[in-house]
Amino acid sequence: MRLGLLTACLPGEPLEEIARWAGAHGYAALEVAAWPRRPGRDWEAGHLNVEDFGPAEAERVNALLDRHGLSMSAVAYYENNLHQDPEVRAATHAHLRRCVDAAQLLGVGLVGTFVGRDVTLTTAENLRLAERVLPPLAEYAAARGVRLVIENCPMEGWHPDGYPANLAYSPELWGWMAELGLWLNYDPSHLVWLGIDPIAAIEAHAERILHVQAKDVEVHPDARNRYGVFGQVLDRRPWESGWWRYRVPGHGEVDWPRLIDALRGNGYDGVVSVEHEDPVWSGDPGRVRQGLAIAQAVLAPHIRT
Repeated sequence: MRLGLLTACLPGEPLEEIARWAGAHGYAALEVAAWPRRPGRDWEAGHLNVEDFGPAEAERVNALLDRHGLSMSAVAYYENNLHQDPEVRAATHAHLRRCVDAAQLLGVGLVGTFVGRDVTLTTAENLRLAERVLPPLAEYAAARGVRLVIENCPMEGWHPDGYPANLAYSPELWGWMAELGLWLNYDPSHLVWLGIDPIAAIEAHAERILHVQAKDVEVHPDARNRYGVFGQVLDRRPWESGWWRYRVPGHGEVDWPRLIDALRGNGYDGVVSVEHEDPVWSGDPGRVRQGLAIAQAVLAPHIRT
């Protein structure tokens, strides 16, 4: 296994600076963010411009990573592939295909995304929708030697009532995703707050895990006793449950030595990519890098081969 990081936590930093820092601080791989640059959405990282990406750009990016002793684990574009607005959904699919094209040129076999959800439909209706629209995307990727890996984040902030808005959040759905030609980008943090044993999930679905994201979660039982597992209702704010929050590895509930051992024991030998969404170690690039350094110190001793 190798330790990597998802570049989305540093949206304002150029890829060259992220690569220089990562290579000098014990990281071996980058999961490179490829959101389109859109006005008013400065939190979205576009470290690959897949809108205009050709062989010359691929050669430049690969040379940059090589200079810093890094590889690329995946191209990252985590968006709602079942969005209720048909025009938004079509644009998302078009950008995802461009991410696949870029991955092919880069020699990267994985593109990370979400299933998503049409929040105007029931879960059952969304399953049927996904069965129509997602296999062509998986087939497009497979024809180019690329596989789509789906992160198991609930994306509850997309739903007006805070319910799961990414139909990949539960191990119950991972076999269904496999039937659509989709693979798993496994993130244990989401499972913990959902009350799911992340080790059991690895053991039951190891053959579908092609990429791993490392994020921790801090749970406050007293607040859960007040709000319940569905989170705060009065004065609700999107992405804030009131009883849990994401943290860098080592500052939450995940048993990282045991989890990494379970991955290794079940044959996983890919990248463990730190996804930094810790509000304590956020606010400016310096603090984000401090959080990434903490994650590296916690994980590296267990990931070294």
